[in-house]
Formats: sequence, structure tokens, C-alpha cells
Amino acid sequence: MLEHYIEYGQQRLRCGYTTGTCAAAAARAGAQALLTGEFPAALTVQTPAGIAVTVKPEQCRLEPDFAQCAVRKDGGDDCDVTNGALIVVRVEKIESGIEIEGGDGVGRITRPGLNQPVGAAAINRGPRQMIEAQLRQALEKAGQNCGLRAEIIVPDGQVLAEKTFNPRLGIEGGISILGSTGIVRPMSRQALIDTIRAELSMNRAEGVTDVLMTPGNYGADFAEHALKLDMRRAVQCANYIGEALDIAVTLGFSSVLLVGHVGKLCKLAANVMDTHSRTADGRREVFVTHAAILGAETALLRALYDAATTDAALALLADAGLQQPVMDSIAKAAGQALQHRAGRLNVQAIVFSQAAGCMAMTPGAHALLKRHVNSED
Repeated sequence: MLEHYIEYGQQRLRCGYTTGTCAAAAARAGAQALLTGEFPAALTVQTPAGIAVTVKPEQCRLEPDFAQCAVRKDGGDDCDVTNGALIVVRVEKIESGIEIEGGDGVGRITRPGLNQPVGAAAINRGPRQMIEAQLRQALEKAGQNCGLRAEIIVPDGQVLAEKTFNPRLGIEGGISILGSTGIVRPMSRQALIDTIRAELSMNRAEGVTDVLMTPGNYGADFAEHALKLDMRRAVQCANYIGEALDIAVTLGFSSVLLVGHVGKLCKLAANVMDTHSRTADGRREVFVTHAAILGAETALLRALYDAATTDAALALLADAGLQQPVMDSIAKAAGQALQHRAGRLNVQAIVFSQAAGCMAMTPGAHALLKRHVNSED
């Protein structure tokens, strides 16, 4: 078990190691057995993050022409669906060089724009480099000049993949072997941002210039069923709206249409671009500010400040005849904040609530809306 911890809020959380680290360790153990005749009882690999990981190979099997063993994924305190999965590597001798391939349970890339080319096994660049380094070290230590081929297998990979973003990304048949640093950091925002980047890169590689974004399932459902938008290329940006816009700018998109619930998007009016409640809230301050600008009385402002939810705040504004003016004001401020972050990229937003439906749009949202209407409806 990896004994490396990080502080997250008021918690002390244990880090784990990635599927890439597991594959690299299993490849080293298999290569060592193939070249020397013995599996190591335990071995230590150095990750790109500079943290050493010690593992014990499982299910070791040595045959005349190959060696195979597994390393069990340890996600630490992260809620990764691959936690506890066995990453199996089969190592064979070849005439020269290093070959790395994916077997059963490792996905295949079917769409451009991801870390590997179409048709390749979904083993990212970082894990490939780690695996190759371990194989070369095994050859050097054994003093042999042959080459090695490593096949990565994940016995439960196809089942696990259904619980990941892989089907959405066009990765079929299994999970991805991931991990640029080799270490899983619990509650990792970077992992989510990397997923957003992957989805946007894939869309851009397929020629998409106008991208539809939603923070999550609420926004996606509203966009699909209420607005009748085409969701086939939609990207979920979670709470990381600012980072998603930065990525969209870098990739050269022409426009972004953001569809989200008022409880999340109202924070944009305060220039809060990471909308997770742990990072920042500001919802009541936004409602109070814009109601005050529009002349609301002190009693209403106090009630808005004390409102437990945005729905409660909206009800108060409706009773005072101020709901639409306040929402228009909030949407305008949110649009200005988004445009400031995005620069030349045209970014617009549509704000809705579960009770009232579409509540407000930024000034240019209606024009972008037409580009995303589902032509099949």
C-alpha cells in the first residue's frame, strides 16, 4: 500500500497509483522472470511524479516462451472505478526493440483527437514511456540484447469501461491505461480537466468549431429535451468552466454555448469560474447585488440573503415582480465575465431552472442556439 498523503480541505487523503504504474510494474516483473527464470517477490518502480511505488506481483506464470503476471490497482482514497482491478502483462521475447500492445479489456481508439492515433490501444504516452523504461532496465540488468513485447490485459476491462468516459470518447472494448505522473491524487481536479481536454480535442479533430457545453447531467437533459439540441458532440465541463474555456481557446474553437442551471451559472456573474461549492459560492451575494441594482427594498434583500436555495431566491423575486429583470441582469454580468475569460472566442450562456425552464440568455446566445438544434427533431 502506498503511504503518500495529501491534504484536501480538512482531510488527509492517501494517494494511490495509476493503471499505467501497474502496467509498468507488471511488465518489469514479467520481463525479469522471462530473462532470469524468477519472478521478484516485490519490486519498486519510480513514477514520473518522483514517488517510488512498491508492489507485489500476483498470478505469476512462467512458460518457455512468455511470462505473465498482474499488479492490482490501488487508487488510494480516490473513487476511481478501476480501484482493485488487476492489470495483467504478458511479456515475450522478440528479435529487437520494444513493442507495447493492448489485449483483452484495454480499449481501442476509434476517433481522432486523443492521446494515441485511431486504431491504437488506449495506452497513453506517459504509461507507454514508463513501460518501455522498465522493459529496457530489465534487459540491461539481465545483460541480454533481444527485444521485448508487452501485451497489457485487463480481465474486467470491458465491464469497467462502461462506468468511465471511454464510450463517450469513442474508446471501445475496455478501459484506458492512464497516468502521466503515475500517481493518483484523490479528488483530482486535474483528472477531470484532462477528460474535458480529451473530449474537446476529439471534437476539434473531427472538424467541430462550435461546441456545446454543459456543467453536468441537469444541463445536458435540459439542452436535449427542452431546447432540442444535438448532444452528440456536447462536452460536460463539470465545475471547471474557466479551464474548459481556456482549452477551447487553445484548440481554436469559434464559439462555445454553455447551458446550465441557475444555481451554478449565477456564480459566473461574480467572475467565479470554478463553480464547486468548496471553491466558492457567492450565489446569495449575486442575487442581492443585482436585486439592489434594480431598486429592491431592504426587506427583500435581507430575505434573498437568507434564502437557502436559488429556487427560494427566485420565488422571492417573482413575488416582488423582479424575477426576470434580476435574471437578465445576472445573465448580462455572467456573459461579460465569460467573454473576458475567453477573449476572442465567442462564448454565450443559457440559464435555466427546473421549475421555470429557460430563464435568461446572454445577448448572443440565441444566434448560437440555432447552430446546435437537432436536425432530426
